[in-house]
Amino acid sequence: MILSTKGRYAVMAMVDLAAQKQAGPVTLAAIAERQEIPLAYLEQIFAKLKRAGIVSSVRGPGGGYKLGKAADELTIAEIVLASEESIKMTRCGGEVKVCMATKTRCLTHDLWQGLGEQIQNYLGTLTLEDVVARRVKEVVSSQWSVARKLAATGSDHRPSATGH
Repeated sequence: MILSTKGRYAVMAMVDLAAQKQAGPVTLAAIAERQEIPLAYLEQIFAKLKRAGIVSSVRGPGGGYKLGKAADELTIAEIVLASEESIKMTRCGGEVKVCMATKTRCLTHDLWQGLGEQIQNYLGTLTLEDVVARRVKEVVSSQWSVARKLAATGSDHRPSATGH
């Protein structure tokens, strides 16, 4: 599949932003640090997301970015496409529907084109809220699993009042 780092980073950053929505505007530096994305690259991505209305910016002290729409109204496909990524599986570029130097389609063109369409459809059904909710559920489940293990062993690794 031809989905570059730009599309993946755009989705990662948007999930981070949506997860922080109660905190107010979020700086790109904070997202870059949490998601280990180069800040300069994130700035380029967010410029495109802002032009598409996916995010809006708040200037001044306490400024940053916030969602341009509700998380349950933004699909993952919208985010990927706004970052100027295409979701395709074939070698064909642009409007050209041929893959080979002989100006013909390769033997598996329809297979890969169909898969690309399925991926596009799938990402079009998932909202940003769906991904955030799934991630929160995983984190909570993991925390409960650790707590159960600690309870089963009788361990209590909470810090003491003195912080030790």
